[in-house]
Amino acid sequence: MAHPLDEYPIHQVPLSMAYVGTTDKDFYDRNIFHVIPHGHTDMQVITGFGVYPNLGTRDAYCCVRVGTQQHVVRASDAMDDDRMRMEVGPIRIEVIEPLKRVRVVCEGGPDDVSCDMEWTPAVPVHDELHHIMRQGTRAILDASRFLGIGRWTGVVRAGGQQWDLDHEHFTGTRDRSWGIRPVGESQPPGRWAAEIEPKLHWFWIPLRFDDFATVVILQEESSGHRTLNDAVRMWPESSGRPVEQLGWPQIDVRYRSGTRMPEGATIHLVDRARQPITIDVEVLGSMPLNVGCGYGGDPDWGHGQWRGRDYCERVTYDLTDPAVAGRIPFSVVDHIARARCGDQVGYGIFEHGSIGRHDPTGFADLFSVAP
Repeated sequence: MAHPLDEYPIHQVPLSMAYVGTTDKDFYDRNIFHVIPHGHTDMQVITGFGVYPNLGTRDAYCCVRVGTQQHVVRASDAMDDDRMRMEVGPIRIEVIEPLKRVRVVCEGGPDDVSCDMEWTPAVPVHDELHHIMRQGTRAILDASRFLGIGRWTGVVRAGGQQWDLDHEHFTGTRDRSWGIRPVGESQPPGRWAAEIEPKLHWFWIPLRFDDFATVVILQEESSGHRTLNDAVRMWPESSGRPVEQLGWPQIDVRYRSGTRMPEGATIHLVDRARQPITIDVEVLGSMPLNVGCGYGGDPDWGHGQWRGRDYCERVTYDLTDPAVAGRIPFSVVDHIARARCGDQVGYGIFEHGSIGRHDPTGFADLFSVAP
């Protein structure tokens, strides 16, 4: 069937733009944005918007952590033909200048979660390595992604408080990805769920310093075999300097005793001249992504699920509630990171998930924790 986008020369496969090039129900296409305060722990924001063409749905969320509470607004609806309009319920994303200026809005009353903020890059966006994960023989993640590290201006409100965003006191990261990953209603568990233990050892660490930005991404199997490895330093566009690869990163995590929650880490890198580069990271605050944000088996809401037309709800979670705290160890967690590289101090996200056995760290099974 013809689609309005078919008027434009943007096709990638011999299909109408009404369709994507796979029948996999888990095809997705989405944006994610982070607001990272400098030097304090009382707030943190993650917000995103996604479409799921083979499920016919679109959804969005905006989560603001204030202290130990996560205030969330989330909305979903049927997907329509206007794929250029990234809006559902009170949340919308406006691309003012592609890759350069993006506005994120969540409408709400004075005491509700709301925001009106504009992201601009500090360095050019980075094309991450193609990411594939398999469960047995089935690809459960097969995605392309670009990363943006930059700044915010605007305002965020939640929990009766307001934060005015500026370049000096807030860093902004964004993640734009598309491909296949588990979305919508769950697949039947089948053989692989019965025979393969849950496992994940994952890092996604974008950091903005005064003169440059870095990103380290890695994933390892239970044995320590690395299946994804990306470490680069990026410079402002005005510098004319190309992206610099930083070798094979090693990350020494300092876990809080009795948990797998990091208190900090040391990242070991090397430049093309084989000179070592060390980044020391301190964790300032944490946002579990399976508490209201729809990731990793969030029991209350998941991306791409059909909740009917015009679905929208606002929820507040207490992270100290035992019923909530009990799910956090089985989530990927986005930690506010303050980092030092040489004489420069930077800020960003230290995203980490460690679930199941990981031999190099000494975690023997799903319930192992740091001594």
